[in-house]
Amino acid sequence: MVLVVAAVLAALTLVMAYRIRRMRDDPSALPYEQRLWTEFPRPIVTRARLREMLMLEGNERVLEVGPGTGYYALHVADWLWSGGTLQILDIQEQMLEHTMRRAREIGVENIIPTQGDARELPYQDNAFDAAYLVATLGEVPEQQRALEELRRVLKPGGQLVVGEGQPDPHMVGFQTLQGLAEAAGLDFEQRIGGPLGYFARFKVS
Repeated sequence: MVLVVAAVLAALTLVMAYRIRRMRDDPSALPYEQRLWTEFPRPIVTRARLREMLMLEGNERVLEVGPGTGYYALHVADWLWSGGTLQILDIQEQMLEHTMRRAREIGVENIIPTQGDARELPYQDNAFDAAYLVATLGEVPEQQRALEELRRVLKPGGQLVVGEGQPDPHMVGFQTLQGLAEAAGLDFEQRIGGPLGYFARFKVS
């Protein structure tokens, strides 16, 4: 049994290494056909750490960019009490449909999906109390523009939480993120984690 597990892990490592080599210099969204990767456990960028960084009271309007198949979204929606809503935006309609199907299966009703591009968010100014994206920013070709758009749709005092971690081939390092965020008008507040993975929170002044 140990040998079988070791063989499976070795195979997964080789596949991921190949994917990293191919995708490192090609920012693009993970294809729906490879959605299995979005379901793997994330020991550093955990749901618990995301909850800690978001500091939700429960009745906010929150935005997630790049929900994939709902790894975080289905839990964040549950953290929001009656009146709180989670808007999810993805460039791939299939990802949104997958997440909403899972939401219906478990009775989650406060998620609103929208197909769109992070570089041109289809929302009004000052629309959200908080926003977050995990292992997504590096897939956006124009990261500065995406952060500027997130700042635009956040209310004054609103917060943005960005999560990045290995083995994501598009991982954005913290120093790079901080520079981009500050250039977009976002003030750094807190970071948890290290070089292999972290969450960082920024605020709209």
